[in-house]
Amino acid sequence: MSRAAEDAEILSVVDSTDSVIGENRRDEIHRLRLRHRAIHVLVFNPKGAVFLQKRAAHKQENPGMWDSSVAGHVDAGESYDECCVREIEEEVGLVLNRVPPRLFKLEATEVTGMEFAWVYRVDTDQTLSPNAQEISGGGWFDPAELDDRIDSGDPSLSGVFCLIWQTYRKLKTST
Repeated sequence: MSRAAEDAEILSVVDSTDSVIGENRRDEIHRLRLRHRAIHVLVFNPKGAVFLQKRAAHKQENPGMWDSSVAGHVDAGESYDECCVREIEEEVGLVLNRVPPRLFKLEATEVTGMEFAWVYRVDTDQTLSPNAQEISGGGWFDPAELDDRIDSGDPSLSGVFCLIWQTYRKLKTST
């Protein structure tokens, strides 16, 4: 999708409780720093490695950085779960017959770009087919390697991914 088409997407504007209070163009929502909705997905293979996408250079948010396996804005009138299934197919070519499990929800903050975001998990042995119009590439990463990269302040990882990964790792150690 082109940058102009992305900018023109209509998204829901939400209040501090994540209740819809209106709609606006994506570029205006970001320019005005309005709260809105997004999803992130962590895709794991049978060996326990997690797939990260390398964001396309034309992306407005975190261009060229390593980010969640799948990430996307929830369109106006769309649910988080509907967006999750749609974005997984659009970005990495997996067609799911059910909504994957939700892990946790991020609050809308500066780090998240004022996005409330549900984070989902997908476990698959299928080959991913990254969409070159959405992402510039991807790779599988060992969780311990990601821990080390985040601890060392690796600037190639997006801030929101670091928040998601650290939250996920805390969740895994507390269960």
